[in-house]
Amino acid sequence: MARLHSPSHTPVLPGRFALKRLAGSLLLAGGIVASQGIMADTLKLAIMGEPASLDPQQISGTWENDVVGDLFEGLVTEAADGERIPGAAESWQISDDGKTYTFTLRENGKWSDGEPVTAEDFVYALKRIMTPENASDYAYILYPIKNAKAINSGEAEPDTLGVRAVDDHTLEITLERPTPYFLDQLSHYTAYPLPKHVVEKYGKDWTDPGKMVSNGAFELSEWQPQTRIVALKNPEFHDANEVALDEVIYYPIEERNSALKRFRAGEIDIAREFPTQQYGWLKDNLPDATHVAPYLGIYYYVLNSRDGHATADPRVREALNLSIRRNIITDKILGTGEVPAYSFVPTGVNHYDIQEMAFKDMSMDERMQKARSLMEDAGYGPDNPLELTLRYNTSEDHKKVAIAAAAMWKPLGVKVNLLNAEVAVHYEDMRQGKFDVGRAGWIGDYNDAQNFLNLLESGVPNNYGAYSNSALDDDMHKAANTLDIEDREALMQDAERKALDDYAVLPIYYYVSRNLVNPKLSGWKNNIEDTHRSRWVSFSE
Repeated sequence: MARLHSPSHTPVLPGRFALKRLAGSLLLAGGIVASQGIMADTLKLAIMGEPASLDPQQISGTWENDVVGDLFEGLVTEAADGERIPGAAESWQISDDGKTYTFTLRENGKWSDGEPVTAEDFVYALKRIMTPENASDYAYILYPIKNAKAINSGEAEPDTLGVRAVDDHTLEITLERPTPYFLDQLSHYTAYPLPKHVVEKYGKDWTDPGKMVSNGAFELSEWQPQTRIVALKNPEFHDANEVALDEVIYYPIEERNSALKRFRAGEIDIAREFPTQQYGWLKDNLPDATHVAPYLGIYYYVLNSRDGHATADPRVREALNLSIRRNIITDKILGTGEVPAYSFVPTGVNHYDIQEMAFKDMSMDERMQKARSLMEDAGYGPDNPLELTLRYNTSEDHKKVAIAAAAMWKPLGVKVNLLNAEVAVHYEDMRQGKFDVGRAGWIGDYNDAQNFLNLLESGVPNNYGAYSNSALDDDMHKAANTLDIEDREALMQDAERKALDDYAVLPIYYYVSRNLVNPKLSGWKNNIEDTHRSRWVSFSE
């Protein structure tokens, strides 16, 4: 992915940005302080890494979502509690067969440069993300749209996509089949509109500060890579009068201890994660600021199924799974409420009963005995030890889990080489298969088991281990074409069972969200998807 950013010097900004900065300087020179209620309300937010891009079609991380979700708004958006509410569309109708959605856009919807947001902006964006040349890793999330998969695979032309601008404020989307979670998908950044007039003018540079325009509650002002991103309140936003903040500054901080230190020093108002080893201290000393809540996500290790990797052998995959003491990781190493995971789909998913690995109730002695036998059958032992590369992205907690896993595999005669990298590099290397075992996490984009099991389907870009099982693929294809909720659920449960019996991945624990939030903030609400838009946040008096 191209990294698009501002130059290191102060960028040239549109007029109102420059006036705002001048006004701020005059206020400071006159000795006016924030307590007098005259200076702007600025939210300082620590995100978990440097964005690979601010193009909604070129990202795939939760940390990028924190920024892009403030800059843009889809047809459907998220309320403070995570519930889906009307966004750029004020209303919609669904046909009786569940395949045609007709959206009425807001009359006052505008881009941050004052140009109207039209149905054509959504048509343009949806066709663009499906174009193979765009190489969007996340395009597959919108495959329910008619012909989307065929276009993305190069088998059909973009103009055949099931989207149509009936008029400037009416958008029609036709699906391949009824999709119960489609409205939830439309709140995801892959379905955000794009300003056609800007993208076509500037090409790949359209996300540079001073060029980018957006339709969300905030607009980009500055981007200093690895340092900070600044967004200012967008006066053209349709609900601008209800947005309390004037500015949001995002700091990419991968080291959770550094984020905690800056939070305690008052340099940031929200840290989107905190170090687990500090949880006890935080509960005792900063209870009102410490937020831990159930989270729709799975922390897991990817096992590379590509030829040439030992982990392509299901016996090795099973042995590695058997020997991980998940309760030690959750209770002793992390200790912030995580739950040991023996399934890939996490608990809390609608209309779904999780499936679990068969060894869950075995004693640890039984598990280790079987693991050693499997490794021996696979040809590994004292005379032929197995050497693996375990890759993880930079984080104190990821490192601790990796060290623990290496120690748990040591009795099997496995030697582990640990390799870490910053988050964008880590996931890019994973996609290219440069690992044996790789740390990954998946947070639900929408509350449906398909969003997790899709990661195990053949050819999906975020199927980092290139796992392939035709029987699983067949179950998922049937589920996608099944209207009955119970029949659909049974097919997906059967698909997960196949993957677990094949030890396709190594699930470790179900996430909880961990945030530090300034108690002076209002509008922050814990929710199972841990989605928080800055438009709802304000500083209490």
